[in-house]
Amino acid sequence: MANFNEILNHILGVVFIIIIFALAYAYLKPHQLHKRRLVSTLLLKISYLFYLLVLLIVVYFSALVKGGLEQVFFGVEFFAFLIVLFAPTIGILARKLGHFSKKREGYNYFFTVVNIISVLAILLMYFI
Repeated sequence: MANFNEILNHILGVVFIIIIFALAYAYLKPHQLHKRRLVSTLLLKISYLFYLLVLLIVVYFSALVKGGLEQVFFGVEFFAFLIVLFAPTIGILARKLGHFSKKREGYNYFFTVVNIISVLAILLMYFI
């Protein structure tokens, strides 16, 4: 029989993933789209939510199944993981700044590509 602490850690990990994802969904409101930038806004929000889901699942499996983040991402991979961790989040939070208001559609497409590349990088670092 599995250890009670291990089971509790797995349950809390799943609850943590659900809470973080629900907060991100509530902040982004992907069901409310901009009338002029419909496609770019939808792509940005969906790609960020997909990135966040992949990131949370990989962190969960790394921390609780494979023995910790330092076992999975070590050396240079850890610094790449930190960049991949923060770049899309900074992009999604900075999109409402006044500096990007006139170039918002290009900004949305750029960070959609950043989110997709980040997902690929996370999966490559985790599985290889």
